[in-house]
Order: sequence, then structure tokens, then C-alpha cells
Amino acid sequence: MLIAIISFLIVIAVCVIVHEYGHYITAKILGVQVHEFAFGMGPAVFQIEKNNMLWSLRLFPVGGFCRLAGMDEEEEGEQVISGMGFNEQPAWKRFLILFNGPLFNILLAVILMAMFLFMHGVQDMEHSKIGEIMPGFPAENSGLKVNDEILSVNGIKAVKWRDTSENIRTEALKDQKLNFEILRDGKILNFKINVPINSEYHRPMLGISPAYAKYNFIDSFKNSIYYMYRMTVLMLRGLADWILQRQEIEVTGPVGIASMSGRAMSSGLWSFVTFVAIISLNLGLMNLFPIPALDGGRILFVILEFIFRRRVPEKIENWIHVAGFVLVVSLMVIITCKDVYNIFMTH
Repeated sequence: MLIAIISFLIVIAVCVIVHEYGHYITAKILGVQVHEFAFGMGPAVFQIEKNNMLWSLRLFPVGGFCRLAGMDEEEEGEQVISGMGFNEQPAWKRFLILFNGPLFNILLAVILMAMFLFMHGVQDMEHSKIGEIMPGFPAENSGLKVNDEILSVNGIKAVKWRDTSENIRTEALKDQKLNFEILRDGKILNFKINVPINSEYHRPMLGISPAYAKYNFIDSFKNSIYYMYRMTVLMLRGLADWILQRQEIEVTGPVGIASMSGRAMSSGLWSFVTFVAIISLNLGLMNLFPIPALDGGRILFVILEFIFRRRVPEKIENWIHVAGFVLVVSLMVIITCKDVYNIFMTH
């Protein structure tokens, strides 16, 4: 439970602070006044004023916020410098400030995934080099070693890992004693290994996994962008299927995310890094949806202003955002209750 709480706080802190920093840095560059940038929520435990704005550390370490001038969030004694309030800015500036919060989340996801590909790598399915010998399986005492490359199984050559795995299973169903031709340190070696049907998996299991392939710096970013694109397409497709009632999807809230982040952290650093990348991507995309109170809802009003050359009255827009906020919070409460129920029912 403690690991789940700590990991959840880290995930939320990283993703939310990066999101808010996107708003903050864009506002500063475009000459918009910022009242406060806060780390955490709740009462302030420490504040320092610098460049006419407050940097705050709040009591509860759950994310943070960036409070822009001119958004009707002024506290007692705060003044909006004429011409520097958010609502005084032209539509293109407001669009960029709103859009760059979600954009920074998406960029964070790309950077974290690129780090994973560059420093850790992914399983190399294009070759048949062994990356791990699993304990408790025939490979453990067979003489095979990590970094051995399988050239053939029973004389059947296969370069790619998937083909090699298929050959092992197919040949083991015919005769459990298999002949392996292995390349090790430039030498070709031969092994005869007994590969019986595993009682747990009900199929022949040798007990090996592929080696990891790392990408160079440039390719890691190229592939990271591709992975994020594919993940975005899958997410939007799943959402569309859910809306059209073609399939059901599992929706989770803070409690569910905390549980998943705890499992990711327990699985190791790189598992946790990829989990943060996925959450950051989802947060960025979700905030671009045209839902009132979210960045996407505010962006929609700016786009309407671009199209019709007329701004929606501020009071009407604020009421719509308040209604959207109530809806979002209500949904979050319902989802959280569902998560808590599922946790207790599965334990």
C-alpha cells in the first residue's frame, strides 16, 4: 500500500507539474502575468516571491497548479497589470497558453519513452539471440548461455525470434529431444536438449527469452514518436468503439492508477518510467478533449472565437466551465468508488 501511495504521488507530481509548467513558460514568453506557481495542493507551507510572482510549496504533495492573472482567480491584494491579464490577450496567445499544457505532457511521454529505448531497449524479435535463461525450465541446465544465438533447431534455420520459438514448439511435439546449433563467441556449438511439455502452460517450454536491442539517440526518438502515435490511435479507437457501444472499456480513477503505479514501481525502474510515459500521454490527450473546465473545453471557445470573430460572453463561458467541472468531479467520484469496490472484491 505504501509503495502504491508513494508511486502514485510521484506519477501525479511529475505529470501535473510538467503540464502546468507548459502553461507557465508559454505565458511568461508571451508576456502574460503569472500570480503563482505551486507545487502541491492545499495550504501553503512555504512561499517565496521572485520576479513579481509567488513560488509555493503546498501541504499536500498532489500535483500543483499555475495561477494566471486575469482568470478571476486573484487573491486578496493581488492586482492584474493592465494588458498582462490572460483574458486581455488575443485569441492566438490564449490558444498557445492553453494548448501547451497538454503538449508538454505529450512531449514528456515521448522523452521518457525515448530514454527507455536508448538506455534499456526492447526485446529484439528480429534475431534469435538469448537474453535470459529462466530458472526452473529445461534451458537452465542445458548448457545454453545468455547472448548465445540460435542458428537452427533440428536443422531448421530461423533468423527471427518468433520463427525460432515456433520451431522449438513444433519440433518438441514430434520428439522432445531437440538438436540446437548455437553461435557463441564466433564458434558454432551443438546441444541436445530435452524440451518436455510444461504442466503449467500445457506446451513445450525451453525457458528462454530474447535479448534486448537498444536504439541510438536519434532512432530512439523516432521510434518513441511512432510508439506514442500508435498508442494514441489505439486509445482513440477504443474510445470511439466504447461511444458507439462496439466494445466495453475499463475506466479507472485515482485509486486504480495508484494500484497500477505501485505494481509498475515494484516491477522495476524502467517499468515505472514507461508507466509514467503512458499516464502523461493519456493526461495530455484527455486535456485536449473539448470538455468544459478542461484545457480542451477552453480551447474550443478560442477556436469558436477564431471562426466567428466574436468572443463568447465571459459569464456564459464561466458558467459552462463550472458545469463541466461539476460533471468531471462527479464522474471521478463514481469511478473512484468503483475502483475501491473492485479492490475490496478482489482481495
